[in-house]
Amino acid sequence: MYLKKKLKVENTQLVSDTTQLKLEAADGKKVMTVTMNHDGILTLAKHFPSNQSSRFVEWFTNAEETIDDKSILKAYALFNSSLYDSLEVGTTKGLQHIHAYLFGGLYDFEGQIRHKNTSKGGFQFAVLRFLPQTLQSIDQMPETTFDEIVEKYVEMNIAHPFMEGNGRSTRIWLDLMLKKQLSKCVDWTKISKRNYLNAMEKSVSDDTKIKEYLFMALSNKIDDREMYMKGIDYSYYYEEEHDMLI
Repeated sequence: MYLKKKLKVENTQLVSDTTQLKLEAADGKKVMTVTMNHDGILTLAKHFPSNQSSRFVEWFTNAEETIDDKSILKAYALFNSSLYDSLEVGTTKGLQHIHAYLFGGLYDFEGQIRHKNTSKGGFQFAVLRFLPQTLQSIDQMPETTFDEIVEKYVEMNIAHPFMEGNGRSTRIWLDLMLKKQLSKCVDWTKISKRNYLNAMEKSVSDDTKIKEYLFMALSNKIDDREMYMKGIDYSYYYEEEHDMLI
């Protein structure tokens, strides 16, 4: 009711920004539908009863200009590129190549190991002066079993080798290890953002939960393009600072 009252104010504008289309359904029947153009969507969003509407408007008007939106297109393309099947699996070098592909031309440090200390939420990632040795140790960690793979993934997360883009790169790195060693991948759609982030935060001292969530989300669809694309969408969603809740 609130939305109807708000939209009634600019009803004329909304009507001018909509188009009626006659579409054919799968059973051959003709159906009518109303679609909105760019201006119509903005008009609707500006009057939507939510404190997140302004964030949606900002995202909608600048969707193709953000680093994440440009990077996610690169992530989609990675699956079909020759690089995907030629990457070193389970090594820092392989992770650097993933990062360089995802963020090439977007950051000036794509694929480069960070040169200063960094922290997040009060947690200090691997200290810079020990980072080279830390990464060497991670490279040497075994990756034969599921537990070993996840433990290696957790250690790389703690190392946090890049200034930005660690999570998005490392989740692809994890899937490549699972694919090579176990013929499995993670169906990221089965792990909620809250559960994933909480489990990764706790994994510094106890990796039980992240192992549990990842194991329950394992899939044998390792060559399924749709599975990969949905996984990328979720991976980037994990990195958003705030949920777009309406």
